[in-house]
Amino acid sequence: MNSKKNYSLPLDKFINLSLYDEKNGYYMKKNPFGKDGDFITAPNVSRMFSEMIAIWVVGLWENLGSPKKFNLVELGAGNGSMMRILIESFRSFPKFFDACNIIIHEKSPKMIKIQKKELKLKKIIWISELKKIKKKPTIFIANEFFDSIAIKQFIKDKNLWFERHVKIEKNKSRFFFNKKFNMKKFEKKINFNISKNQNFIEYSLSGLKYLKDITKFIKKNNGGVLIIDYGYFEKKMKNTLRAISNHEYSSILKHVGKSDITHDINFFIFKKLIKQLGGLKDMVTTQRDFLIKMGIKKRAEIISKNQNFSGKADIYYRLRKLIDENQMGKVFKVMFVKRQENNYKLGF
Repeated sequence: MNSKKNYSLPLDKFINLSLYDEKNGYYMKKNPFGKDGDFITAPNVSRMFSEMIAIWVVGLWENLGSPKKFNLVELGAGNGSMMRILIESFRSFPKFFDACNIIIHEKSPKMIKIQKKELKLKKIIWISELKKIKKKPTIFIANEFFDSIAIKQFIKDKNLWFERHVKIEKNKSRFFFNKKFNMKKFEKKINFNISKNQNFIEYSLSGLKYLKDITKFIKKNNGGVLIIDYGYFEKKMKNTLRAISNHEYSSILKHVGKSDITHDINFFIFKKLIKQLGGLKDMVTTQRDFLIKMGIKKRAEIISKNQNFSGKADIYYRLRKLIDENQMGKVFKVMFVKRQENNYKLGF
C-alpha cells in the first residue's frame, strides 16, 4: 500500500489488501492463531469443540444415506488444529473415513504451509477455488470463516446513501471518508434488497457469493454447511468492524498488515438470502446450545475422570470458555443450511 501519490479505496478493497496482499497481507505473512498469535479460536480452546463437530459430521453423513464417496470441505482451516482432531475422531468410524474426501479451501500459502505441518495425512487436498470440488454429496464446515471476508459499509444521511472509503496519502496517513452512492443501482446488480429499513449497512460481496455458491452446490449434489461465527440475529444492521492484534483491539488504519480485520455476521441477512435462493432450509442457534445438545458436558465428565485436580480444573475452565454466555457461548452463533427435505437437526 505504499505509493508516491494520494489515492482512495472502497473499504472492502482496503480490507482485502490489508489481509491478503501477496507481499504485506496479514494472513500471507504470519500465523495469527493461538496464545502466541493475535486471537484464539474455539478449536484452540479445547479439543472437545472439534470432537463435537466430528460427531455432527458423521451424523449428517449417515443422514445422507452413508454415501460411499463424499466431500468434507473445511473453509479456511486456520492453523489446522480442528482438522487434526476431526481426523483423529473419524478414525473411530472406518467406513466413514474411507468414504471421506478431505478438502481444505485456503487462500494463504503461509497458512497452507502451517496446515501441512500440522496435518500429515496424504489424502487431504488443498484448493484455492470451490469450483475444483468434485460433484458429490458435500459437507462444508466454516468456523470463523465468514468474519474474515472483506465488507463494504454504507451510511444513510438525509435519505442519501454513502459508501465508506479509505483515503491513503503519500505521507502514509490514512483516514475514512464517505462517498455518495447509488444504492438502487447496486441492489439491482446484486439482486438483493439490502437497504430496506436500514440506516447503516455492512455487506460482503465475497461472503454472500461464497454462501450462494455453497448452497447452490448443496442443492445440486446434496449435503450441508455448518457455519460457526460471531454475529447477531437482529434485522437492524450495525457497525461491527474492528481490528485485533495481540488479543486486543487495534487501529484499522494504523497497523495495516499487522492486525486482523474482522466483523460480526448478520445472520438475518444470511437467512434472507437463503430464503430467496429457494429449496433450502436453515437452522440457527447459539454455540452454547449447540455444544450442550451435542453432549459436550458429558464429554468433559468422561475425560476428566482420571485427571488430578488441576487437570479437571483446566478441562472445565476450557468448557466454560466455550459455552458460558459471557464468553463464547452466546456471542458465537451456529447456522446449518441444508436441502428443504432434509430432516437432520442434531445440535439444533
